[in-house]
Amino acid sequence: MSSDSTVSVARWSDPASELVAPGVHRMPLPLPDELAAVNVYALERADGLTLVDAGQALRRCRSQLEESLAAIGYGLRDVREFLVTHAHRDHYTLATQVREEFGTTVSLGIREAASVTALSDPGWKAFRSQLAELRRNGADELADRVAQEASGQGMELELWAAPDRWILDDEEISVGTRRLRAIHTPGHTQGHVVFHDADQALLFAGDHVLPHITPSIGLEPIPGRSPLADFLASLRRVRMLPDTLLLPAHGPVSPSSHARVDELLLFHDDRLGAIVQRVDEGRSTGLDVARSLGWTRREISYDTMPAFHQMLAIVETAAHLRVLVEQSRIVEATVDGVHRYSALEVRHG
Repeated sequence: MSSDSTVSVARWSDPASELVAPGVHRMPLPLPDELAAVNVYALERADGLTLVDAGQALRRCRSQLEESLAAIGYGLRDVREFLVTHAHRDHYTLATQVREEFGTTVSLGIREAASVTALSDPGWKAFRSQLAELRRNGADELADRVAQEASGQGMELELWAAPDRWILDDEEISVGTRRLRAIHTPGHTQGHVVFHDADQALLFAGDHVLPHITPSIGLEPIPGRSPLADFLASLRRVRMLPDTLLLPAHGPVSPSSHARVDELLLFHDDRLGAIVQRVDEGRSTGLDVARSLGWTRREISYDTMPAFHQMLAIVETAAHLRVLVEQSRIVEATVDGVHRYSALEVRHG
C-alpha cells in the first residue's frame, strides 16, 4: 500500500517516510546519541509489511515509527515480521517490545545467538569484553571510568529477549513476491547480516556499509578473534555482488554499494599503514597508538573525546594491531598482561 504522503527529506535524519524503491520506504527513527537516527525500511507485502531493523525501545522512537507507518497507510499491527541486521539496541530492542503487544515475528542472524544469550544473563556486565580489551592495551584508568559510567546509566539492567527465528547464513527469505538473500557479514558484530534484493538491485546494509562513517568493530558481548579481519573479508564479499542501491542503517541512501565499499577498504588500508608507522616510531600499546591518531572525519584528538568514544578508539586500534600481527607487519609480546607491539627488526623496502 503506497501513499502520496511519502515525501523526500532534506536531511537523511528528518522524521519523514521516503519512498526509496518500489514498495520500499525508509523511515528514520530518532536516537539519543550522535548517530541522530536509525533507518528502518518498510517493505510492502500483500498482507502488510516486513520491517528491516526496528529502532530502539524508546518512547520517541516508537512514536515516530507509528507516525511514519501512518503516513503510508499502515500501523504497527500491520507489521508481520522484523528482519534485524544485528543485535544492537538501536536495531533490535523496539522489535521485541512490539512483539509483546502484537505477536510480531522477530528474526535475527544465527551467529548473534552467543551475544543475545550473554545479554539475557542478569549477571552480565556492560562492555565486559571491551573493558578487558582496554586493560590488555594499557588503559586501566579508562576501563575503570567506562565501567563506572555504564553502571551509573543502569546498562546492566537491560535484559534482552531472544528472537522468534534465527536467520541462517545465505538463507533466502520471502517477503511477499520479493526474495531477500541474508548474507553473513561479520565485523561490526559476529552475527551481522545484510539483505540483498537481486531483482531490484537493493542492499539493506545495516551497519556493515555506512555512507559517511566506518562502523565500530567488535562492539558486542562476545567479539570474534579478529573482528577487523572479519570486517574486511565481509566487505570484499559484498563487493563481489553486482552493484546495488545502498540502503544503510545510518545516513542517506547512496547510489552505489561498490563505491562505498571501495572507500571503506581504502580507509582501513591507510589506517593500517598509519598504525605501522606509529609502532615504528616506538608507540608500543594500543593506548599509545590510539592517542597519536585523529578520530572521525574531523580528525578529533583522542584526549578531547568522552570516555565511551575513547574506548571505541582503543578497541578499533587493537583490532588494527591484531591484523598487522597476522600480516607479519609488526611483532606482539605480552608483558604483565599488556599487549606490546614493536617493529620488525628487518623491514624490506
